[in-house]
Amino acid sequence: MSRTTITLPNSLLDELMSEIEAKSKTEAVIKAIKDEIRTKKMEKIKIMAGKMEFTKSAEKLRHEDERLR
Repeated sequence: MSRTTITLPNSLLDELMSEIEAKSKTEAVIKAIKDEIRTKKMEKIKIMAGKMEFTKSAEKLRHEDERLR
């Protein structure tokens, strides 16, 4: 883990901590960053919707995949 010094408005950090019920400032910032990354990934997946072609049905994929047995 790396240490970073950033300047944030106190009111913004207080609101973040309150909204996500974080116990520390570090926890609040980490949760906010993870949430932002997850949101961006979901947006990318939504953009791809309907653009991928599958040659097998979901049923076949489920039953033929050794990892799912």
